[in-house]
Amino acid sequence: MKRKGTGSPKSEVIKQGDTPPENAIPNKKSFITPKRLETVVAILLGITTLLSAWATWIGSLHSGIQSINFTKSNNMASRGTAEYNLSMQLYLSDYMAWNVAKDYYYELEAAKQSGDQAKIDLLNTKIESFKKMNVSDNLLEAVQWMEDNHEDSPFKMPGMTEKYFAVAQENVGQSQELLEEGMRDNTKGDSYNLVTVIYSLTLFLLGIIGTFKDMPNRITVLLIAVGFLIFAFIYMCTIPLPTGFGQMNFFEFKK
Repeated sequence: MKRKGTGSPKSEVIKQGDTPPENAIPNKKSFITPKRLETVVAILLGITTLLSAWATWIGSLHSGIQSINFTKSNNMASRGTAEYNLSMQLYLSDYMAWNVAKDYYYELEAAKQSGDQAKIDLLNTKIESFKKMNVSDNLLEAVQWMEDNHEDSPFKMPGMTEKYFAVAQENVGQSQELLEEGMRDNTKGDSYNLVTVIYSLTLFLLGIIGTFKDMPNRITVLLIAVGFLIFAFIYMCTIPLPTGFGQMNFFEFKK
């Protein structure tokens, strides 16, 4: 006898049909494809190249300003030394002139005590003539102070000695300021050079991404490169630009 109710295996396959099960997971296309990754890398290469060129240019500007400031500082220091030597000579000349004029003042005081008016007039004439020919403006001012305050020496006037070396001290102070400014420009230029090195490292990492076959390795190297790029950009923004950078003197063209 034949068994009823069961079909052949072939008929069972036909009954199942071509519809996939409801719990089957369809194949999803990944968002990060090799083509998209290459596009991102190309964009980042362009951005990094531009930023690296910018950092190199600004660093060279700082180096140029540094050299100018150092040269000016040396010139001001040399001028200060020359002014100091000249002031010292003037100070010694006034000191010796006062030693001579002091004898006239002693004679004038003696003439006043004796009441010899002719000698008084003669000594006053000698003193005035001697002042005009042998005394500097600093000493003239100090002598006037001495006479007004009834002192016995003009060199007792407060700040008398410092007046001789005021110009020399001013030049030396300007030289020191220019030197410090040049040192600051040197530090800023070194900082921009460091930024350029980081950008170069970023370019290297972006350039070797294509050598990795696995997508996770490519993404890892890309993330590291982006981290270096962001760090270098933020650090670059914290470094001051050269003095007067906003002016058009950086873009002058020779006619």
